[in-house]
Amino acid sequence: MNLNKVFIIGRLTADPQLRSTAGGQAVGSFSLATNRVWVGKDGQKKEEVQFHNIVVWGRQAEIANQFLKKGSIALVEGRLQTRSWQDNQGQNRKTTEIVCERIQLGPRAGGGFAPQGKGGSEPKDEEVKEILPEINIDEEIKAEDVPF
Repeated sequence: MNLNKVFIIGRLTADPQLRSTAGGQAVGSFSLATNRVWVGKDGQKKEEVQFHNIVVWGRQAEIANQFLKKGSIALVEGRLQTRSWQDNQGQNRKTTEIVCERIQLGPRAGGGFAPQGKGGSEPKDEEVKEILPEINIDEEIKAEDVPF
């Protein structure tokens, strides 16, 4: 059995680039940065940053171009692909990239309430109450009643 599946969450290093193929299909590309933090043998905190090239096709490429920008958080599900080509100087080149099969956009700047809040700002208390209804529990909850 073979499996080529990648899940990655990171921040865009630049705005996405949108192009079209000769056949008119949209193709987008962007780079995601991910951090790895650990404590070394010497007890010091260490950090490593990796950069991942992402290729996205069709409607998802248009959505990424419309809603993502440098610094945005995105979750990408896809597969690894290595391509080879010859550059203008005749040198053989290779790149490994993630071909996006599904993308999920992260929270927008200013919080997740921008559509409901006025002018994209944080919502007022009364707006939050409209979004999150209050639930009244009249009876007392006992620890032995909780199933876990």
